[in-house]
Amino acid sequence: MDFDFALLLVVLTAVTGIIWLLDRVFLQSGRQARASALEKSEGSEPERQQRANEALREPLIVEYARSFFPVILIVLLFRSFIAEPFKIPSGSMMPTLLVGDFILVNKFTYGLRLPVLGTKIVPIGEPQRGDVFVFRYPNPEHDPKKEGLDYIKRVIGLPGDEITYRNKTLYVNGTEIAQTDVGPFVGSGDEGQRMAGAEIHKEMLPGVEHQILESSLLMPGREGTWRVPAGHYFAMGDNRDNSEDSRYWGFVPEQNLIGRAFVIWMNWDNGIEFSRIGTLIK
Repeated sequence: MDFDFALLLVVLTAVTGIIWLLDRVFLQSGRQARASALEKSEGSEPERQQRANEALREPLIVEYARSFFPVILIVLLFRSFIAEPFKIPSGSMMPTLLVGDFILVNKFTYGLRLPVLGTKIVPIGEPQRGDVFVFRYPNPEHDPKKEGLDYIKRVIGLPGDEITYRNKTLYVNGTEIAQTDVGPFVGSGDEGQRMAGAEIHKEMLPGVEHQILESSLLMPGREGTWRVPAGHYFAMGDNRDNSEDSRYWGFVPEQNLIGRAFVIWMNWDNGIEFSRIGTLIK
C-alpha cells in the first residue's frame, strides 16, 4: 500500500497546531507573569532583564510547532484543494504521458474533498469524456497489492454509457470512434525504446481529440462490452495494447476520484527533457 502523505500532513498539522494552541491558552500567560515578577526582583537592570527574557522563552517544542504549523497547514490546504503533484511510473498513458513525467493534478475540478477520507464536501463538477484523471485503484479484490495506489488513465465511459472494445477499435454507445494515423512513435528512455516503432493514432472521442498508441507486435488488450453503472467511470490508458485499466479491473467509482491532470511540470528519465516542461495534458 502506498505511503499516505496526506495522512502524514493531517497528523503533523493537528499535532503542531494543538501544541501551539495549548501554549497560547495555558502556558504563555504563566511565562509572562514570571517575567514580570523577575523584572521587579533584586539585582541590576541588565540582570533582571536577562532573567525576564529567559522566563519568556518558549520551550523548544513550542517554538518548532509555532514555526512549522502555518507552513504545514498551507501545504495541506494547497495539496488537498488546489493541486497535487504526481510522477508517472509506467508507460500505460504513452504517448500522452511518458515515464518520468511529473504532473500536476487539479484537485477542485471534480469537487472539494476532505483529505485522507476523500469525502466530497463541495460539488463543483464531474469528469468529462476525454479527461486524463487520477484516482485510487478501485478493485483491491482483483489485486490486493494495489490497494490504495494512485492510477492515471483517460475517461472513456460516463455513467450509463455502453463501451465496446474490439479489434483495437473503440465503440461508445454503438458508435465507432474514428481514428487517423499520425506516424510512428519515437520513444525515449527504457520504456519508450521498448515501444519504439508502435504507431500513434489520433482518436476522435465526442468533443475531444487525443493521441493513442498501438503496436502491431502486441496482441490487443482485453475485448468486450461494458455498461457503465451510475456513479462510475470507464477508464482506459492511451497505450491501448499495454494498459491495465477498466477492461481488466472494472469501473472507477466516483468516491475514488482524486483530480484531473492538467500540466507536465518536469520530466526526469535518465536526465531532464526540457521540451516536456510546461506541456498541457490533453
